[in-house]
Amino acid sequence: MAQGPLPYKIEDERSSCGATALGGLPVYLDLAKVLRIAELVCQHVRARQNKQGWMDAQIVMALVLLQLAGGDCVDDLKILDSDEGFCRILQRVEASLQGLSRVERRRLQLRWRKQKKRSVPSASSVFRFLNAFEIDESGRGPGKSWIPAPPAALQGLYQVNQEVLAGINARAPQTQATLDMDATLKNVFKESAQHSYKGPKAFQPLNVYWAEHDVIVHSEFRDGNVPAGYENLRVLIEALEYLPAGVEKVLFRSDSAAYQWELILYMARGSHPRFGVIDFSVSVDVSEEFRKAAAQVDAQDWKPLLRPIQKEGGRVEWVPSGHEYAEVCFVPSQLSHSKANPELRFVAIRRVLDEADQRRFSGEEGQLALPFSTMKFDKGWYKLHGIVTNRLQMPANELIGWHWARCGKSEEAHAIMKDDLAGGRLPCDGFGQNAAWWAIMILAYNLNSAMKHLVLGEEYKHARLKTMRYRFICLAGRVIEHARQFVIRLSQGHPSLDVLIKARRRLLMLAGAT
Repeated sequence: MAQGPLPYKIEDERSSCGATALGGLPVYLDLAKVLRIAELVCQHVRARQNKQGWMDAQIVMALVLLQLAGGDCVDDLKILDSDEGFCRILQRVEASLQGLSRVERRRLQLRWRKQKKRSVPSASSVFRFLNAFEIDESGRGPGKSWIPAPPAALQGLYQVNQEVLAGINARAPQTQATLDMDATLKNVFKESAQHSYKGPKAFQPLNVYWAEHDVIVHSEFRDGNVPAGYENLRVLIEALEYLPAGVEKVLFRSDSAAYQWELILYMARGSHPRFGVIDFSVSVDVSEEFRKAAAQVDAQDWKPLLRPIQKEGGRVEWVPSGHEYAEVCFVPSQLSHSKANPELRFVAIRRVLDEADQRRFSGEEGQLALPFSTMKFDKGWYKLHGIVTNRLQMPANELIGWHWARCGKSEEAHAIMKDDLAGGRLPCDGFGQNAAWWAIMILAYNLNSAMKHLVLGEEYKHARLKTMRYRFICLAGRVIEHARQFVIRLSQGHPSLDVLIKARRRLLMLAGAT
């Protein structure tokens, strides 16, 4: 009987052939070795204290590889384990990944009372590992901004990420770090989750993104009912401590969640002992006082905001964006009580609403229908927002473009975390377990960013993970062991073969970099 409408059959391979559907994924193992991820997990994460079964590094690396391959839940590990060729690779390189000596490799074998048959942990092993991150949730509940202190094992994952960032910066040195702080909502159906300001139950991690390296410096896992602006100064200080030693200058961008005078004055006064003054731009809360200051700006002082358009031959042409900006004489009450306060600059930005939105306004009640602040000027209703900054000399047009750049990259990072990786599918009901899952996802994100920027080069610099999987990771191949050689063989003439070979050569150079 025919299997389907077309003349072909699907059968199970009857022999052990070493086939793999993940021919490009082992290159990530090379990069993980260069950045010492498995060694760092062994050093800092001590979730499993017993001397039997899977080690912390094996579980963390399996979850990182699972997410890069496209898996988004613990149960997907069985698909990774069924890839015979990739499992052969894992068995071959496992001890090298963790930097184990011959004696330590023998001890690793003694962790198993019976013969080890799996190459990646089972789902039950992973859940036992995640349970080691359990947190006392007695203070958690509706109406409470509950942020627990991370347990030792979770703090260990943060330290692993810190040292991974140091390894990345050592190989592509950056003396400047532009940090974008932003929270992201992840709606869930967990019984213990809290309702967010948008209504559904959610978690709302607060992320600090490093634009120059396209990595996440720090991410604090939070309940959905914790305001995005809650304790932002503490999170920023923690993120600053995670920056590598080579960073000398820090810049900061954020939306209005960071419009807090404790945070703004900390940066403007240079209160941080290592970095001093932090140049920043923060979106302003459009208060009644700010509206009054914007209304006092003369019509001729509003200037068109220009945006760059790339033309043929590399020529850049500046064209109107439809927005207008003006310097605003605005002194909030928080700055007026002392002449010793640092000088700050306020810039208002407006854009006239289109005809459809203009018709929705019949007085101030029209604001209820729109998710942004509006104000009536001489030509009708405008969308209005503003920026506060201590960058006093930067031209306003350039300042606004720099501030808005955060939206493109940090928001894209959130989409990658939740859609491309496994941050969008949290495995447990417990807060601590989900926080650990999120931290491992951050490691996967940073490993992939390092692959794009350190190894693959300009062609893949802006590639999303679905592109990486199609072109680079999910390649059919065969794993061959012959004459003491271990070979991953792709199909003849495959266009990704040259990419993989060049990537491994580049990784060999990076392994020797200090």
